[in-house]
Amino acid sequence: MQQQATRKVIPIASVPVDAGGGGSLYEAQKKIYPREAKGLFARWRWAFVWLTQIIFYGLPWLEWGQRQAVLFDLGARRFYIFGYVLYPQDFIYLTALLVISALSLFLFTAVAGRLWCGFSCPQTVYTEIFLWIERQVEGSRVARMRLDAGPMSPAKLARKGVKHFIWIAVAFWTGFTFVGYFSSIRQLGADLMGLQLSSWEVFWVFFYGFATYGNAGFLREQVCKYMCPYARFQSAMFDPDTLIVSYDAGRGEPRGSRSRKADPAALSLGSCVDCSLCVQVCPTGIDIRNGLQYECIGCAACVDVCDTVMEKMNYPKGLIRFTTQNALAKGWDKPQMWRRVLRPRVLVYGAVLAALALVLVASLVARTPLKVDVVRDRAALSRIVPGGKLENVYRLQVMNATEESQTYRIAAEGLPGLVVASEAQVQVGAAEARWVAVRLQIPYGSAPPGSHPIHFNIGTAAGDAHVSEKSVFLVPR
Repeated sequence: MQQQATRKVIPIASVPVDAGGGGSLYEAQKKIYPREAKGLFARWRWAFVWLTQIIFYGLPWLEWGQRQAVLFDLGARRFYIFGYVLYPQDFIYLTALLVISALSLFLFTAVAGRLWCGFSCPQTVYTEIFLWIERQVEGSRVARMRLDAGPMSPAKLARKGVKHFIWIAVAFWTGFTFVGYFSSIRQLGADLMGLQLSSWEVFWVFFYGFATYGNAGFLREQVCKYMCPYARFQSAMFDPDTLIVSYDAGRGEPRGSRSRKADPAALSLGSCVDCSLCVQVCPTGIDIRNGLQYECIGCAACVDVCDTVMEKMNYPKGLIRFTTQNALAKGWDKPQMWRRVLRPRVLVYGAVLAALALVLVASLVARTPLKVDVVRDRAALSRIVPGGKLENVYRLQVMNATEESQTYRIAAEGLPGLVVASEAQVQVGAAEARWVAVRLQIPYGSAPPGSHPIHFNIGTAAGDAHVSEKSVFLVPR
C-alpha cells in the first residue's frame, strides 16, 4: 500500500473568508499571550535587556572632551568614537567589524543555536520590554485574554489607552536616541523642545519609533517567524552537536497528568505531566515537545517553567534543557556532550575570530591619526618656470584625525634635486580636513622624459604622526 505524506490539517474555522465568499490570501494568526517565566534563563534575558538598553540609551549622552563621545556625523563625514576620529578612508574598520560580527554569529550558532535571537536581538529585547509593560497595565496572561475577549468598556479603553501611551513614549524615545547617534543628541533635544528639528531628523525619529512600536507591540513573533531571514538559514549552521533547547522524549513520554504523590512508573507514565506551561510561556507559540522547529528562538523560557514544574513534582530537572541531538540519542552525560560541542569547527571559528579581533585592536592602537590624499592638478600637468626649473602641481587633502590643531611639514623625495617650491608647512584644525596646493620642482634636464615615481612625506614636527604617499612626477619630451 502506498504510504501517504503527512499533511497539516487546518480547521475550516481558522481560515478567513472574504465578503464575496472566496478564500482570503492569508491564514488567520491566533494572538499569542506569553505567560511570564521565572528562572535562571529569565534572569539572563533581563540582564541582557538591561545591559543592551543602558548602552543604547546612555552612550549618546556621554561626553569626550568637548564633544559627544560616540557620534556618526554623516554631514561632516566623520565618525567620533571616544578618542578616535574616523574618516570615510577608514572604511576598512567597518568591514572588519562586520566580518567579526558575522563570524561571531557563526560561532554562537554552531555552539548553542539561536542564542543571539533569544537573548540579545533588538526584536527580542523590545518585545520583552513591551510585554512587561503590558503585564503591568493589563495583568497576567489569563487577565489579558479575558480583557481582549470582553466587550469594549470604559475600563478596557482606559487600560488599552494607558498601555499604548507608554508603548508610544518608549518607542518615541527609542527613535530619538537612535537619531542622537547621528546628530548631537543635546542639540537634538533642544531643537525638539523648540520644534526646530530638520525634516530628516523628524522622519527618522518617527520612522524608527514607529518601527519599534509596530514590531515589539504588534508583530512580535511574526518578525521572528516570517520576516527574519536567520530563521530560514540557521539549519545550515546547525549540526547534531549543536546545543539546542530540546525535550527529552525518552524520559517524558508517555505524558499525562497525575497527582504529586503518584508513582509515574506505576501509571506507566513519563515525567511530562502535560501541563502545557512550556507552550504558554513560548513567545512564538510552539510546542517544544514536537521537536526542533525553526520558530524556536532559543530563549529557554520553556526550560525555566518546566524545571519549576519538575521541582514541584519532586522529579529531576532537565526534562526540557539545552542539549544536543547526539547527546539525547546516545544518552551522553555532560562531559561527553561538551567534548563534542568543542569540536574542530567551533575551535576554528573561535581561533579565526580571536585573530581578527586582535588584528583590529592592534590596528586601532597603531593607527596614525593623519590621512593624506594626493591628486594631480590636471590643469597644469608639467611646466617650465623661471630659474630653469621643471614644475608639477599637486593638490593634497590633509586630514587631521586628532582632537587638537596640528602643523604638518610637507616634503618630497624620489628624484635628484626634487624640492617643495610652495609652502612646506600647513596647519589643520582639530578633526578637520584641508586641501593644499603643492608645487614640486626639479632642475630642467635632470631627469629623462617620462613618468617618475615619487613620495610625499607629511608629518608633524614632533614626529608622532607620519604618512608617506605615492605619486608621479611627469617630465615632458
